[in-house]
Amino acid sequence: MDTQCDHKILDEILEKHQYNPGNIIAILQDTQEVYRYLPKDIFPYYSDRLGISQAQIFSIATFYENFSLEPKGKYVIKVCDGTACHVRKSAAILDQLRKELGLSSAKKTTEDLLFTVETVSCLGACGLAPTLTVNDRVMGMMTPQKVTDLLVTLREGKTDAEM
Repeated sequence: MDTQCDHKILDEILEKHQYNPGNIIAILQDTQEVYRYLPKDIFPYYSDRLGISQAQIFSIATFYENFSLEPKGKYVIKVCDGTACHVRKSAAILDQLRKELGLSSAKKTTEDLLFTVETVSCLGACGLAPTLTVNDRVMGMMTPQKVTDLLVTLREGKTDAEM
């Protein structure tokens, strides 16, 4: 699956960064903010407009962990697997998420692009273990039941304030 890029949007991003190849990281960040990942179409387009090779852009996009070449869901859920969370059974939280969403370690995003589930080494919220984030909002002291309730809330499209 790949998204058809809107060249008008890409041109606006390039214009914002004055078509400066030295701003390629910021350009890729802005692009990912629009599409939630970096679609394949952007590489030849940016290469042509910025005068740098696709290989250079691709190497930057694959070097930094925050860039994704795969589509991500509307809700990106990151489950902490640091020591404190692991000891307090973060694996059960991850298993519950994957079970309810039909995901696995290889398949991280739901078909409807609503959810992406990832693991991270540490979220730095050890006092709230086990912890996860939903689009960077920290949620602590999770249980498998709280995960089920959270997914219901997110599917209902409730805002951050209502979670």
